[in-house]
Amino acid sequence: MAVDVLVLNTAVADLRGDDFDFADELVGKGGLAKCKFEDIPDYSQEKVREWIEDGFATAGGPGNSAPLIARTGLKVALGVNLGKGDYDGLDAQGRFFYDLMTANGIDMSQTHVHPALPTGTTFIHSTSGDDRGGIAYFPSANDDFDFEIFKGAVERLKPNIVYYMYSGLSDRGDANGGRDLAEFIKWCREEGTVTIVDCHTLTANPHELIKSGKSIERYWLLEPLLPEVDLFFTSCDEAKLIENTLAPGRAWTDFEEHENNVHFLDFLTERFWKVKNRTKLFGVTVSNGAYEKYICPDGTVGGPNKIASQFMAGEVIDLVGAGDSFRAGLITYIASHLDEFNKGAVNFDEAVQMGNLFASLFIKAPLDDRYGGIRPYEKMLQVVRSSVKYDSFEALQKALD
Repeated sequence: MAVDVLVLNTAVADLRGDDFDFADELVGKGGLAKCKFEDIPDYSQEKVREWIEDGFATAGGPGNSAPLIARTGLKVALGVNLGKGDYDGLDAQGRFFYDLMTANGIDMSQTHVHPALPTGTTFIHSTSGDDRGGIAYFPSANDDFDFEIFKGAVERLKPNIVYYMYSGLSDRGDANGGRDLAEFIKWCREEGTVTIVDCHTLTANPHELIKSGKSIERYWLLEPLLPEVDLFFTSCDEAKLIENTLAPGRAWTDFEEHENNVHFLDFLTERFWKVKNRTKLFGVTVSNGAYEKYICPDGTVGGPNKIASQFMAGEVIDLVGAGDSFRAGLITYIASHLDEFNKGAVNFDEAVQMGNLFASLFIKAPLDDRYGGIRPYEKMLQVVRSSVKYDSFEALQKALD
């Protein structure tokens, strides 16, 4: 039973609310951090279920990407760990995540029910005004991601694309200095799949660390990994943190942002494009589009180029998941033009513009309908190919209807 895309790891329920001020104490106001299992507040499953039923939950991780891909008409499956519990075999967070994914047409047959650890949960402290509250992520069952279990998922489903989320957020997934994940991705590639891995911002204070030039140890996990992946896109802030770690010394504030993004992609690709005779596409997402650089099987290199988004109009509701939704659009385009991609003949500009479209629709959607803007693929492609720069979000929505 072949699928177009298999998304792996980091199943998580994002809980938002005024009750979660403890997150500020754990990670600082406005901070985001991976927290220790023993620090999880002792909330009952009944209370968690109540929050979910009251609308305080969204699905994070694959929940920011897989449903978007599936709504275009592609076949999507998840391979994730969920916690055991009393809600038809799952805990409250796991049941919420599972049911939301299946409601969006996603194959959940490769779910692994962890016998001891709960479903991953993020507590987001909602505050008023511009003072963003803390974001405390507890990986729980995601910390015990077993590649041997999910090799079976790849063998059974034979996906065209394998998307692993995220490097840096799973103790077992990141074991052995990232070499276990790199070997798994290499194995997937040898099984005939296109591979993509992303990484999460691994610090609560990215701007301060960018200015100071300090390194973040977990970005060394990318050293064995990036030579193996076919697709890799990161944010402009995270790009600086990655290079600060792998090759310190650049004074980022001395240069224009455009020059920094071009420099980073040249650095990254010169260091990590070692696998020959494959198409590879790396990029950096920015607030108004993305930069990309690609190499074709014959060695032809294109970029770095900036692809400015056609879809900037409209009010942003929530930026959480912006990068995930961008990658969902990119993956959707690659999966829909797989032969061309493998030959190096795909339209790379269109691929990135599809990512721009998905991200725009996702971050401007209401939290209770985050997937509602996505249409069947041919309609999305028609809008991308129109080359129209939409001057209002209403005009974009009308073009999609």
